[in-house]
Amino acid sequence: MTGAVARSDKAQYGVCGFLAIVGGLVIADALRIQHIANSTDPIGPKPVPIVLGVLLLVVAVLYAVDVARGGTGEAEGGEDVDPTSPVDWRTVGLLIAAFAVNLVLIEPAGWVISGAVLFWGSAYALGSRNHLRNLVIAVGLSLTTFYLFAIGLGVNLPAGVLQGIL
Repeated sequence: MTGAVARSDKAQYGVCGFLAIVGGLVIADALRIQHIANSTDPIGPKPVPIVLGVLLLVVAVLYAVDVARGGTGEAEGGEDVDPTSPVDWRTVGLLIAAFAVNLVLIEPAGWVISGAVLFWGSAYALGSRNHLRNLVIAVGLSLTTFYLFAIGLGVNLPAGVLQGIL
């Protein structure tokens, strides 16, 4: 910068404060974890959240120092987005509708059907008009996530009307 004085962005201190608060809460919550040491797990679950909380505090301090020295983020230059263009409320409304339909259908119809509707509706809202391809991909995604959650994570998503088939 020639002839200009570097200004710090005061709003970034809010981000620093948020990081510090989250780090403090993570540490405080980790210290409340009760653990009985045994031969298979002498350390227990406390160290990981404590380390993460300390790292959050360190990042908050380093970020505050950077902001105090005048550091700013680089302007968005790599995206093909016109910040002056109006919001496409139709797309936003269609996405909200897809999520709302998913919310209503997930219990009675099950995840596979409601997820397929969600994925297909999101693709439609975002401009894809190849309906058959989108439906095949949506069903594949919902089946894949259903089984990944059930087998990989042990979380049973609702099967709904497909109970006994899946």
